[in-house]
Amino acid sequence: MRKSLLRLTLRQLQVFRAVCDSRSYSRAALEMSLTQPAVSLQIRQLEELVGQPLFDYVGKKLYLTEAAEALRRASSDIFGRLESLDMQLSDLQGSLQGQLRLAIESSAKYFLPHLFAAFRDRYPEVSLQLVVVNHAEAVRRVTANRDDLLVMTQIPSDLALEFLPFLDNAIVAVARAGHPATAQASLTLQALTAWPLLVREQGSGTRKACEEYCHQKRAHFALTEELASFEAQKEGVLAGMGVALLPRHAVRHELQAGVLVELPVEELPLVRSWCLAYPRGKHLSPVAQTFFRFVQGERAAINAVGRALEPGRPRGEG
Repeated sequence: MRKSLLRLTLRQLQVFRAVCDSRSYSRAALEMSLTQPAVSLQIRQLEELVGQPLFDYVGKKLYLTEAAEALRRASSDIFGRLESLDMQLSDLQGSLQGQLRLAIESSAKYFLPHLFAAFRDRYPEVSLQLVVVNHAEAVRRVTANRDDLLVMTQIPSDLALEFLPFLDNAIVAVARAGHPATAQASLTLQALTAWPLLVREQGSGTRKACEEYCHQKRAHFALTEELASFEAQKEGVLAGMGVALLPRHAVRHELQAGVLVELPVEELPLVRSWCLAYPRGKHLSPVAQTFFRFVQGERAAINAVGRALEPGRPRGEG
């Protein structure tokens, strides 16, 4: 090992990680409660120890060099091991403490707070860091090993992941109250194509699942409007822009209030499973291990909570 690397300090690595995450010296300084010159000095000293530049500026944008990417991976391992040590020491003292870093696809954000609340009732000294992403970003994060665990649908077959399906995600068709489609006693997916469909952005797992399913059922929407979140889709439906295919959990309040109506489409709901996932061979922290076992052991109760969160079914659904 290079002797210079033994002179690295944890503080330097903390500053380095802040710059990597924010892509800005000034924002990193604000996050670390330092001055910008202090951040610049720490990075210069780090570059001297590493022996290579860590950042490039191109068009006023900061980019990580190959050396920085390597150092970032190493620093993640170092801080991950320190966090694991802290949790293990707490465990030896008879209590589970630490932070659970979860990345979840946006379709799960309506349910996960309830799940974590049940977990923290049992382990009150565990805190949560939650990041909400679309499916494409979830795949990038699990590949980069940025989180303890991920909650996602449609597990990529080309990635070596351990995963645990734990809750059904029912995708339904909705329209605003008074929409012509709500007067129908029954609809086919093909009949629904008479109206514009409001869809999520490219990279959304819900959009991908719906596009594949509609193609399979030969239901082709001539007009689609792209809105980059479930909230925007709901507002678009309420504004009369069209209909949407959305997770029931995402619209349960609007369905209960009667401002949105679940349409009785014969081929729906489209059911997918939320899965808890992590890279195969990953060393899980004690908190992550405990959360995984909690979800594994409480799947029946979790599904009961999921059903309780759902609104009533539309006409004709058993």
